[in-house]
Amino acid sequence: MALAQLPRLNFSIFTKPPLSLLHTHFTLLPKHRFLFSPKSTLSVTEPIPISHVSEQEEEEETPVTLSLEKLFVPPETEVSVDDPSLSTRILKGSNIVLSKYARDAQVVQAEFVKSSVKTEDCPSDGLPEFALVGRSNVGKSSLLNSLVRRKKLALTSKKPGKTQCINHFRINDKWYLVDLPGYGYASAPQELRMDWNKFTKDYFLNRSTLVSVFLLIDASIPTKKIDLEYASWLGQNQIPMTLVFTKCDKRKKKKNGGKRPEENMNDFQELIRGFFETAPPWIMTSSVTNQGRDEILLHMAQLRNYWLKH
Repeated sequence: MALAQLPRLNFSIFTKPPLSLLHTHFTLLPKHRFLFSPKSTLSVTEPIPISHVSEQEEEEETPVTLSLEKLFVPPETEVSVDDPSLSTRILKGSNIVLSKYARDAQVVQAEFVKSSVKTEDCPSDGLPEFALVGRSNVGKSSLLNSLVRRKKLALTSKKPGKTQCINHFRINDKWYLVDLPGYGYASAPQELRMDWNKFTKDYFLNRSTLVSVFLLIDASIPTKKIDLEYASWLGQNQIPMTLVFTKCDKRKKKKNGGKRPEENMNDFQELIRGFFETAPPWIMTSSVTNQGRDEILLHMAQLRNYWLKH
């Protein structure tokens, strides 16, 4: 099976796209991994409105809109610009179209299984898994707890860098959520940071049961270069990725110089546009309001069920 090609990326270039980009295709890679769908050849009409959780504030919010070419369309899913129900098929606060594989998304059981420092030490039962990774203090453990509706399944800490291993949590005895070490915490010892970086990347490259990486980005602050580097590395190495924008409940007023989460999210996507021919899937979340919880689980379900079938 021919592999879809992604451009080789220069980590130091973030605002200028490459002179030419190779088209990518949503296809199965060895180990049943996913890549992003190609840009639609359909004509694009009016942007499709995407609703999201909001709070009362003095200023009116700018609605999030999407054009057809910015949607993430799963495999075996047809999308037509003339379909009047298309907007209802898009997961709330995301660019993800629901497919026929979006079923059995509920979490009824969750348990911690083990911590590993090597990929080969991870569970070997062959169950599909989704990895959560992001900059330290991005709210990774809080999101994991929100997904399973457990306050202390993954321990949270006010001190960034607490997670130091590959932590596997078995869900419904059928699949795994994987909590990976945070990156970019400057106060961690250099040797320890290098070890985390090494075994995390080895896990991404060699874990055959990895369905997708969920890269967490703090939407309450401006884009960080290290997040762009991480996203580009995943793309360069053909690692399936979903962008999860966290802390979307935090509202900063423009008169104080702050940007809203929607604005920071759009800025990030504009910057990574030069790294990818097509838009990766993304979801807006908040562990405080549980925004995005059900949407993440539905997205995981459709990727997981497709992975299991093929």
